[in-house]
Amino acid sequence: MPRKIIDISVALTTGIASDPPHMLPQIDYRDHHRTAPNMAQYMGVPVDALPEGEYAAVEQVNISTHNGTHLDAPYHYFSRQDEALVPGGRPAMRIDEVPLEWCFQPGVKLDFRHLPDGHVVQPEEVEAELKRIGHEIRPLEIVVVNTRAGSRYGEADYIDTGCGMGKAATLWLLERGVRVVGTDAWSWDAPFSHTRRRVQETGDASLIWEGHRAGREIGYCHMEKLSNLEALPADGFTVSCFPVKIHKASAGWTRAVAILEE
Repeated sequence: MPRKIIDISVALTTGIASDPPHMLPQIDYRDHHRTAPNMAQYMGVPVDALPEGEYAAVEQVNISTHNGTHLDAPYHYFSRQDEALVPGGRPAMRIDEVPLEWCFQPGVKLDFRHLPDGHVVQPEEVEAELKRIGHEIRPLEIVVVNTRAGSRYGEADYIDTGCGMGKAATLWLLERGVRVVGTDAWSWDAPFSHTRRRVQETGDASLIWEGHRAGREIGYCHMEKLSNLEALPADGFTVSCFPVKIHKASAGWTRAVAILEE
């Protein structure tokens, strides 16, 4: 059966506003001519003995596990998970412990591009969007959230753009068996700049990272910095988002794609 594969990942790129300044990735591009002298010296031959004086292109990368499109493990959010399921909870899973079955499942898209920047999505808004698209959530479906932030990736306002998923909305999904979600915004939560304003106005520290913290009650993973979600239908596709296996890490990079059977 013919397939269409839609890339929903961003390219790991330097020189753009993909993260806060202290978290930006660094990539040192070493081209064929730059690497040639070391190889020629090692082999005991002149550089011009190599084909056109070239050796290998190599990139040296200095990044966080949270740069680029990545999958967060429950360990990122807190040291425990599943407190709503098991008395006292259990140790939070690291990225190398996440079940691979979670990472290849049917997908559904919630289109929240119309919501204002900083808005915190509530359960009734999730229900209304599912009703609009005529979809009923099933266990292990991967739910991706299309926000306005996707159109601003790499721009100066990216990390302050888009809506975020609140704790109640996240738990609403988790209680129905969802275990992997994703967003094209910098964070699953509302942008920190908007959260800071609300915390300062209310004094309520529980608003900080509320969507992430839902993982204390029911362990789950989410992808951040997705891309191209506007190209997806509301449902009828499969998401593949296997994370890079990093020992005891809080996240792993993923080349997330959506697969449509045509």
